[in-house]
Amino acid sequence: MRQIENDLATLTTQNVITAVERLESRYLVADGSRDYILPSVQGKHGDLKSITPETMAKVLNGHYSDKIGKVTIVDCRYPYEFDGGHIRGAVNLYTKDDVNSLLQSRDVTEKPHILIFHCEFSSERGPKMYRFLRSQDRELNKEHYPKLNFPEVYLLDGGYKAFFTSQKCQKEYSFAT
Repeated sequence: MRQIENDLATLTTQNVITAVERLESRYLVADGSRDYILPSVQGKHGDLKSITPETMAKVLNGHYSDKIGKVTIVDCRYPYEFDGGHIRGAVNLYTKDDVNSLLQSRDVTEKPHILIFHCEFSSERGPKMYRFLRSQDRELNKEHYPKLNFPEVYLLDGGYKAFFTSQKCQKEYSFAT
C-alpha cells in the first residue's frame, strides 16, 4: 500500500514537472493546451502577453472570429474614466472583487474565451489586475494543474490612450461614451 502511494506521488510530481516544462514555451497559452491566437508584442511588462492597438481593432472588427468564441475587454480604469469613453464592448472591472467575478463565469463554447486587460496606459492597474486574475485562476484550479478557466489573456499595449490615439479615425465603431 505504501509503495502505491509513493508511486502516485511520484507520478503526480512528474506530471507537474512535465506541465511546467511545456508551459515554458512563450507560444503556448498558460495551460499549455494550444498556441496563442493573437499576435503579441514585447510590451513594457515582459511577463505578460501584450497586443497592439491595431490587433485590438482587428479583434473588434471580427478578424479573429473564426478562432475566438468570446472576447472580454477588461477596462481597469475608474468608473469616471470609463464613463468618459471606452472601447466598444468593454466591461469596467476595477476592483479585485470585480475581477474575481470573471472566474465565476463559465463559457461553454468550443472556441476560446479570451480576456484583454487595459487601463489608461496599461502601466499599473491593467497589468496588476491581469496578474491578480492569473493568480486567482491558478489557485482555483490548483487541484487540476495546469488547467485554467482563462488560459488566454492579453494586455493592450499602451492602454486606452494608445488605442484611442491610433484608432481615433475609426471612432464610430471602436468607442462608446
